[in-house]
Amino acid sequence: MALKENDVSFFRPMWIRGGISVFLAIWLGWELLYTGDMFWASIVGVVLVYFVWNFFVKFPKNDASPPEAAPTETTQNDEEPR
Repeated sequence: MALKENDVSFFRPMWIRGGISVFLAIWLGWELLYTGDMFWASIVGVVLVYFVWNFFVKFPKNDASPPEAAPTETTQNDEEPR
């Protein structure tokens, strides 16, 4: 599932993606170690795998150039710079 531009801009900071993934990992640990409920552990595990794949592996890289850069105007001079 491809991300929309609004989603990409919201999840661009690494601390947001890292915070959500840490939260999901803690929740998965809670479900596996404390409650032992395999239904919720499997759901959280699938969401965590999906999240890591889309937001760390396939996440678009940060472009250094602005999306729509204005063209630069060049003037033709017959004189050479001194």
